[in-house]
Amino acid sequence: MSRIGKAPITVPSGVTVTIGNDNVVTVKGPKGELKQPIDRDIKVELKDGQINITRPTDQIRHRALHGLSRALVANLVKGVTDGYEKKLELIGVGFKASNTGNLLDLALGYSHNIIFEVPKELTVATAQEKGKNPEITLTGIDRQLLGQVAAKIRSLRKPEPYKGKGVRYMGEVVRKKAGKAAGK
Repeated sequence: MSRIGKAPITVPSGVTVTIGNDNVVTVKGPKGELKQPIDRDIKVELKDGQINITRPTDQIRHRALHGLSRALVANLVKGVTDGYEKKLELIGVGFKASNTGNLLDLALGYSHNIIFEVPKELTVATAQEKGKNPEITLTGIDRQLLGQVAAKIRSLRKPEPYKGKGVRYMGEVVRKKAGKAAGK
């Protein structure tokens, strides 16, 4: 049995969970509403303020979907109650970030600034303190969308292995390579 899959999900107060006929789980909470379709073989039940997810057989496919389905539903519940946040930092001379609403203006060492439009489901904030690297903070209730947008912003200038310049997640460690050996 999947250890993650068999763990029940506790539904906090103020959150309503509905399971549709076509196995679509809808979660409404103080921060918004999210929907997630679950595979038709996986059974989702709501009992006494807890969501339980069960699988019909021990086939490899069902075992794989069991833990996945539980994690997806748990992410929905956490998203509508607490929300998610992801921080990125820009490391490099002259790298800047500013935002106007959901338009992110990035100066990443190219000949032009990059204008990146963040989806309306997410909010973006930028901070640029003296002596520190510029930061981009993304917040939202959809974990999948948040991670995808953060990865897209990071892909605009990935950290390079020699000096470590680029866009990286807060706390990400970039392994540095040795440069050219000095010739004699």
